[in-house]
Amino acid sequence: MSQPDLTWNTALLYPAPDSAELEADLASFDQLANDFRTKYFEKIAGLDAASILASLQEYEAMQTRMAKPFCYSHLLFASDSGNETHRALSQRCSELGSRLSQALLFFDLELMNLPDDLFAQLCNLPDAAPFVHFLEGIRKFKPYTLQENEERLLTRKDLTGSSAFTKLFDELSASLKYQMEFEGELQDFTGEELLSLLHHPSADVRFSAQTCFLEKHAESGNALVFGTVFNTMTLDHGQEMELRGYGSAIQPTNIGNELTDEAVEHLMQTTEANYGLAQDYFRLKAKMLGMDKIRNCDVYAPVAEAQKKYEFDEARDLTVAAYRNFDPQFGEIIQAFFDERRVDVLPRQGKSGGAFAMGISPVDPPFLLLNFTNNLRDIATIAHEAGHGLHFVLSQKQNSLNYHAPLPLAETASVFGEMLLTRMLLDTETDPEVRKSLLCAKIEDIIATTFRQTVLTRFEMRLHAERQNGLLSNERISQLWLEENGKLFGDSVEMIPAYAWGWSYISHFIHSRFYCYSYTFAELMVLALYQQYRETGDAFKPGYRALLESGGALSPANTAKLASIDIESAGFWQKGYDFLGELIEELKGMV
Repeated sequence: MSQPDLTWNTALLYPAPDSAELEADLASFDQLANDFRTKYFEKIAGLDAASILASLQEYEAMQTRMAKPFCYSHLLFASDSGNETHRALSQRCSELGSRLSQALLFFDLELMNLPDDLFAQLCNLPDAAPFVHFLEGIRKFKPYTLQENEERLLTRKDLTGSSAFTKLFDELSASLKYQMEFEGELQDFTGEELLSLLHHPSADVRFSAQTCFLEKHAESGNALVFGTVFNTMTLDHGQEMELRGYGSAIQPTNIGNELTDEAVEHLMQTTEANYGLAQDYFRLKAKMLGMDKIRNCDVYAPVAEAQKKYEFDEARDLTVAAYRNFDPQFGEIIQAFFDERRVDVLPRQGKSGGAFAMGISPVDPPFLLLNFTNNLRDIATIAHEAGHGLHFVLSQKQNSLNYHAPLPLAETASVFGEMLLTRMLLDTETDPEVRKSLLCAKIEDIIATTFRQTVLTRFEMRLHAERQNGLLSNERISQLWLEENGKLFGDSVEMIPAYAWGWSYISHFIHSRFYCYSYTFAELMVLALYQQYRETGDAFKPGYRALLESGGALSPANTAKLASIDIESAGFWQKGYDFLGELIEELKGMV
């Protein structure tokens, strides 16, 4: 397959960034929003329930229409943030989005403040059923919402405040260039290519790759920007939380996730109580590698002497097969991403690092971004992002206001897809060394998506708490980072010096505050789902499909119940760690 086929075909959305179709859409939105505001501003509470429902339907249709050009802009920027046309379009959309938010935020506020009896009448209308969860979600933020003019001011200032610093973080991260001596010569690397070398068989290469990557972030000019961005974003969030009357920095995320502070704390405490499992594995990994103690750059080291490499075509086909074996239609949905070129595959300068899936709306196709470097982990990443894509396709049964799953469930399909892939590979692989590698990879994935994400969340909580007392030096931020990681690693892992800068490249801290515990939630729930699938077979599949199709139409607890999972039952979270313990014991038997 030629390399051009491994980039996005964004013409599925618009012919080009300078196309008449895109210009017509973007040019129409100010008037569309202002017409809606003129029609409904300060009038919602005076309408009857049927008229309010009509306004909701009109608002939802407008959100669907507006989603496509903004997501198109994001896709172009992610594919090449150094392209001036992409940068200009991204900035235009940021400024337009700010204006639209200011014009339309009144609607949420007026729905939020509806009298209880009128709100009940609205929710009881038969045609209002698709909007009830959205409406109930809005009402939960009522105690923390300001007056309309104050909300508009905050939204307007975001454009030159937090949004500007977010874009600065993205542009700087994507622009970084790396050089490292490799295979006897000085070579150029992208960040993703360097991080992929953490899977290299040579301990020296792994150490050099992680050191090179992180020391680039620590260079004086870059360190100044990263430190300023983290301090500014944290201060901005703290001041807004104070204005709104929240009790903690994480509280709005928890309310949005429909989880109590106590439930989230219980999830993390259960995880921390099981850190010993990770340390047990790290000591086993050291034995497998013939080392007294591994360093954190060795955590993902291959355990087989010859690490198997995969061409993209093979990796794609394995992923599609794993989904098809579970459900033929799931396989068809995943295959369509590749057939229609809705996947950007290879790393390159200026492209966003990592991987993501973008769901746009119930009527537009979702897209995937990868940075494929031919190793086993990259196949897991394809399965992960394909799971997101599957979720976005199946939830297109919902309207735009319920299209996106709540954060705790947003990782469900992706992590479940990884489990399907791992099981298929274990069932078909005959080489014992490769089987050992597969089991290690799955254990390390579970550690990364549970224990590590709790470390990230604890670090983020401490970062926000300490920023309230004044500016944090990069040295202090690094100290917080090392302390939280040290709780996970204990005496089983040595942290290399450059790892003090491990916080500086993690985009979730900038883009989605306190997102990381959602990975822990999803991984443990998926382990429960997968165990149920093993026990009940095909009987499990309709409920799981219903879970994915529900999008954001239900709370996390009620969504899980569609697949007969009770996340509120005693000891639920511990069951996932018990399963992890079984995997580690299975690996010990192989070693």
